[in-house]
Amino acid sequence: MRSARPQGEVEEGSLRRVADGRTTRCGRSSTERRSTSMIESLLVANRGEIARRIIRTARRLGVRTVAVYSEADADLPFVREADEAVCVGPANPAQSYRNSEAILAAAKSTGARAIHPGYGFLSENADFARTVEANGLVWVGPGADAITAMGDKINARNLMAAAGVPVAPGSTDPAGTVEAALAAAEEIGFPVMVKAAAGGGGMGMAVAADEASLRTEYDKVRAFAERMFGDGSVLIERYFPRVRHVEVQILGLADGRVVALGERECSVQRRNQKLVEESPSPAVSAELRARLLAAAVRAGEAVGYRNAGTVECLLDPTTGEFFFLEMNTRLQVEHPVTELVHGLDLVEEQLRVAAGLAPNFDPDALAPRGHAIELRINAEDPKRFLPGPGAVTAWTEPTGDGVRVDSGYSLGTTVTPFYDSLMAKLIVYGADRAEAIDRARVAVAGFEIAGPKCNLPFFAELLDNPEFLGGDYDTGIVARMRAKK
Repeated sequence: MRSARPQGEVEEGSLRRVADGRTTRCGRSSTERRSTSMIESLLVANRGEIARRIIRTARRLGVRTVAVYSEADADLPFVREADEAVCVGPANPAQSYRNSEAILAAAKSTGARAIHPGYGFLSENADFARTVEANGLVWVGPGADAITAMGDKINARNLMAAAGVPVAPGSTDPAGTVEAALAAAEEIGFPVMVKAAAGGGGMGMAVAADEASLRTEYDKVRAFAERMFGDGSVLIERYFPRVRHVEVQILGLADGRVVALGERECSVQRRNQKLVEESPSPAVSAELRARLLAAAVRAGEAVGYRNAGTVECLLDPTTGEFFFLEMNTRLQVEHPVTELVHGLDLVEEQLRVAAGLAPNFDPDALAPRGHAIELRINAEDPKRFLPGPGAVTAWTEPTGDGVRVDSGYSLGTTVTPFYDSLMAKLIVYGADRAEAIDRARVAVAGFEIAGPKCNLPFFAELLDNPEFLGGDYDTGIVARMRAKK
């Protein structure tokens, strides 16, 4: 049995803070693009735990890092852990972390040669990816064309169907009117899922059980999609009352191959957003795994995919059928569970692909071992899961064999209301699922957070829940747990 690598730790003695990028810099000409050597300097266009996570790997590889931060985040750990840091605007994400002009200006002023977008914010913005490359910088992610192809759920469904990837019954064109939505639902059969075609992260979705509810939910989803995504296109798809959410990590290599790095179970959700992920999935047999991974590779190949991505699927636990849900064209929040069972560093692999280098593993000899579980520690109450930001007055992370913490906060920092409520990810590894669960229980009990609201008590409850312990759960598990309260 192997222990998890302590990737959540940082060596404070090796860090220095440089104010707002006012440093002397050197580097290659901005007209250079990719090479066959590791990237020399990297701007991390994100915040919190994922920024720290990327900086940690870059430092290990000898890559100089530049952090960008908003005024609200000036005191967070990722800012001081980077070699340089540049304030890109006020708390409002539109004026800072989504401000592409400010981020590009930061890259140019600090001599950064590449940009890693993390997840969220600009990570799946094809226009930004194109602009980065047009400015002579390396984009650490898939090509803009792949982002565009998979960014629209209807287009993605149609592409996957043409590639032989199973898709759930649904509309092949946007439902531009409620009458079109009703016609699609009549053909598919109620209940149906009403989804924002440009949405993601569990946002812009509603279930309609009949014509009356479809009329109501259609208008709500369309209005939400126009407001949040600037695109009111709506997709109608079959709704599965009992379903599991299983996804496959893919990596498009520099030589054009696409490899699948196992599956993750993501069915513990609230409001269609994940709380827990584990790998391998307790619902997936060897035969089903082979089919899932093969379909995910076909999905990546269909769009010439490069770098890290995730093919998300719905799994019918009764029939064993699975259907393509969407492709996330970026690094996922839950990537650490894949790292631990495969013994690799996905951020390093992203940087290697972006630099045109071969992977740091043998794609033909992947041998996952053990079991990993990730718990998303959010600043939200453990009953209704409503956000509760605040100043951190206590913060003690658990340690021990098989325990890793990727955190964005520390004692004395403040969780503000401007961003996602994720404070940290607690990841545990064991020789098997039972050992991983045992270690998770101990780690949850040893994680102390005070100040903001915190969902740690929910995880203590989940880790004693018979349905979860038995592995035979689905996306309704959280609702069933709360219905018993």
